[in-house]
Amino acid sequence: MSQALEALLDLLDLEQIEQDIFRGQSRFAVVPRVFGGQVAAQALVAAGRTVPEDRFAHSLHAYFLRAGDAGAPIVYTVDRIRDGRSFTTRRVVAVQHGQPIFHLSASFQTYEEGMEHQADMPAAPDPETLPTAAELLPRYADLYREQGVVERLLEAREAVDLRYVDAPPFASVGEAREPRSQVWFRANGKLADDPLLHVCLATYVSDMTLLDSVLLAHGRGGWVTGDVVGASLDHAMWFHRPFRADEWLLYDQESPSASGGRGLGQARIYTQDGRLAVTVIQEGVVRVPR
Repeated sequence: MSQALEALLDLLDLEQIEQDIFRGQSRFAVVPRVFGGQVAAQALVAAGRTVPEDRFAHSLHAYFLRAGDAGAPIVYTVDRIRDGRSFTTRRVVAVQHGQPIFHLSASFQTYEEGMEHQADMPAAPDPETLPTAAELLPRYADLYREQGVVERLLEAREAVDLRYVDAPPFASVGEAREPRSQVWFRANGKLADDPLLHVCLATYVSDMTLLDSVLLAHGRGGWVTGDVVGASLDHAMWFHRPFRADEWLLYDQESPSASGGRGLGQARIYTQDGRLAVTVIQEGVVRVPR
């Protein structure tokens, strides 16, 4: 396991300070605020710590309320909304400096048999044939808005091996493309068998690239090049089938709409053998600086 992955797992290992109250730390990301995927993953950890072990996360719905301060701890308060015979519902509020910065509702279910069908996995190249972040990102250093961006991007993604199928938006500035993107990802090391851990790792990664397809439709590079100002607004995930976040997962993303200073991304996450594991939808602020 890489040191970066160990550090990420430490971030997800929340401190319990009272019944249903947890405290998490942060690390500085590539932008001067807490990375949204970190808050979402930590909130899901907090919810999962209050749920019976035989129930697995099947969905989450969240709102990003305020920018998080990476230099201060985050307190997560869990409300035990309902414990039914098959489903458990939890609500989590993340607080910093006395104010809520994030709100999450999550649902957990006992395993049961049911009807089965899924959308087919789209075509994608073998992830092992694609360049790593360390190979790809320095190629575009002259496009970045400030020095040090390459190093910060690499540090932020060191815990996860994330590989673009096509050129990322910051490599396509001025060239409008189909609003669709694909990345392969997996944790950079072997993980324990805890299903909640794998779901939380996927939640963490899901906020990294989902709005890329919005940028591609307009030939914008995003915060990396400084031609767009953005932030996540809300985030929803449905976990359909078991998966491992330390094995390759295809993140197939597209944007059906952008308007009113907001952009919508929707995506499906597939295992390498073609099973649909997760569906993701996110809306974010996408503003062009004036």
